[in-house]
Amino acid sequence: MCLILFAYDIHPEYRLIVAANRDEFLDRPTDKAGFWDDHPSVLGGRDLKNGGTWMGVTRSGRFAAVTNYREPEKKHATAPSRGRLVSDFLISDKSAQACIEEFSSRADEYNGFNLLLFDGDDLCWFSNRSEDAEKLSRGLHGLSNHLLDTQWPKVTDGKRRLKSALELSGPELTDALFCMLEDTVVPPDSELPDTGVGMEWERILGAKMIVSPGYGTRSCTVLLMNRTGGGFFFEQTIDQGHPVGKRKEFLF
Repeated sequence: MCLILFAYDIHPEYRLIVAANRDEFLDRPTDKAGFWDDHPSVLGGRDLKNGGTWMGVTRSGRFAAVTNYREPEKKHATAPSRGRLVSDFLISDKSAQACIEEFSSRADEYNGFNLLLFDGDDLCWFSNRSEDAEKLSRGLHGLSNHLLDTQWPKVTDGKRRLKSALELSGPELTDALFCMLEDTVVPPDSELPDTGVGMEWERILGAKMIVSPGYGTRSCTVLLMNRTGGGFFFEQTIDQGHPVGKRKEFLF
């Protein structure tokens, strides 16, 4: 994922609400969301190039997602897939804290990443570009291609719109979250970060939904997890800024 907006233990009905966009090269082979044949308890998309996934949940109420940390000058083409960290957690029965300790021992092997891990009890954020992992208390957060709650325009405005959407429930809540994720407005240059990719790319990457030749938002996902660990998982496939087909809905 390249944008994750989430509310933890705030909504009266849902313990965890996640709205996320996956941004990727358009030619990267991908399986759409579904329950996995080799691990039937896991629900999510799959990266067919390197394995793993960008976001998933399990029937037992585990959740994980990853974003890249944007630092083009430090990227290594031979680094292992960060999506495998997500799948490793989802198929495990270890706690979020235990997995973070395990991942920390080999974190330097990877290009920069942020991980969100929820084991049913604790929601944790971990980045190999930060000194400390963090167990999150109730609150509203945003994560893109820098550290947690970095005030990039898409994160700041996304958190504002997520807070407003939390007044809703049911289909109205879901629709409001997808409307937020499908926002293609590019912030003014003066508000964009400087991450070393040049202003042309900062503009492209500045919108919540990215649209450009060869690279962009491939899918929008909304997760509504209730207080017993079950809930709803919605995925909308995107092609060049346009929804493709019907929104997929899963009950878990």
